[in-house]
Amino acid sequence: MKRRAFITLIGGAAAAWPLAARVQQAAMPVVGFLDPRSPDGMTERLRGFRQGLKDTGYVEGENVAIEYRWAEGQFDRLPALAADLVRRQVAVIAALSNMVAFEVKATTTTIPIVFIATEDPVKLGFVASLARPGGNATGINFYSGELTAKRLELLREVVPAATRVAVLVNPTNVLTTESTLRDVQSAARAMGLQIQVVNASTSHEINAAFATFVRERPDALFVGLDVFLNNRRAQLVNLASRYALPAIFSNRDFAEIGGLMSYGSDIKDAMRQVGVYVGRILKGAKPAELPVVQSSKFELVINAETARMLGLTVPDKLLATADEVIE
Repeated sequence: MKRRAFITLIGGAAAAWPLAARVQQAAMPVVGFLDPRSPDGMTERLRGFRQGLKDTGYVEGENVAIEYRWAEGQFDRLPALAADLVRRQVAVIAALSNMVAFEVKATTTTIPIVFIATEDPVKLGFVASLARPGGNATGINFYSGELTAKRLELLREVVPAATRVAVLVNPTNVLTTESTLRDVQSAARAMGLQIQVVNASTSHEINAAFATFVRERPDALFVGLDVFLNNRRAQLVNLASRYALPAIFSNRDFAEIGGLMSYGSDIKDAMRQVGVYVGRILKGAKPAELPVVQSSKFELVINAETARMLGLTVPDKLLATADEVIE
């Protein structure tokens, strides 16, 4: 082969490589991932999501692409972020909170949606039934809302002398807050506890709530399930520590940074299940025919160091049954 012909052949092949790579990348299905939080502290959740995809044969960057959208706690951005994913015609959207699922369902009736719901998704209007969702959405019932009474019982076990418990909720999250207050008030009556409901939907209102606690001195604090309150977990944990107020939270994110204790569904496992359903839909399954998964793994996390700082003795029985004790 002449030198000039050889150079032409090699040059043509080299030029074709990027083109082939671009064609392969373009052929990848694209998954939309919409979360109301920021990516900070989401490492384990993302690992669970990617594991679920891998379980169904998909690896990010190899045979599936993911378009991440984070609201960074600015929930008014959710409609625009949802519309952007729909405009990009992604193959499926992972909607990772109640409010995200509401926005995505309002934006598309055709693109498949896999949601995480913290309450009954039938009651929330996401699906027609758990067994046969119908429409373009299915997902995971995270069950955090249904665990309200159990959280109050656990708090009472750690603070047995408590007679009055403050309940912090976000009034703008209407459905979740109504459900939380209904369940916590019912459980409190059964245990002979008085409940003091305090509302907060901004960082300033959280500070004001704790100023109220200083004056009125509740025996313990129950923090309601809510994306905004979860997003302000560092502020909540720091204030509870500063004012020596025993508190229970809905997920391990709080206990890991110094909160006294948390009880709720295993979020990493729920994220894995979301990844599995996304993968199954990419393979051709219809969301209308995929039953809503009922979260079955729950975890109790106790921060023993915080308990000692508060002068509390956690019962041995509780320590033995905890999924994790942070020393």
